[in-house]
Amino acid sequence: MRPASLAALAVAALAALASAGAGAAAPAVSASVSFARDVAPVLRANCATCHLTGQEAGQMKLHPGGAYASLVKVASVESPLQRVAPGAPDKSYLMHKLDGTHLDAGGSGERMPFGQPPLDDATRELLRRWIAAGAPNN
Repeated sequence: MRPASLAALAVAALAALASAGAGAAAPAVSASVSFARDVAPVLRANCATCHLTGQEAGQMKLHPGGAYASLVKVASVESPLQRVAPGAPDKSYLMHKLDGTHLDAGGSGERMPFGQPPLDDATRELLRRWIAAGAPNN
């Protein structure tokens, strides 16, 4: 076969593959935030080393098995807010601690995670979306 014929054959094969996949649906991307899939890994990686047993500062267990019960609808020991007020990220002390606005919310202490750089905007937005969605235990 001549090189020009091979090139034409390759272009035709690629066009056929592209058109065959055109009707296929793209994988669905979940718009909802899952506590188990999205939130718990953030807490485990950034918070659980200091908040493991519940005896540490803040009296919270933030390992995956204890985090939900330590956060959702639980009064903060540092502020008049709930740690996580389902549906209300701006009234959730967790977000204030992560955003660095905890003193303005009547809280105390340092911005979290302590001794580390602040969580990036995308991670904080993920947590904010979870709280805004009602902080489901999913």
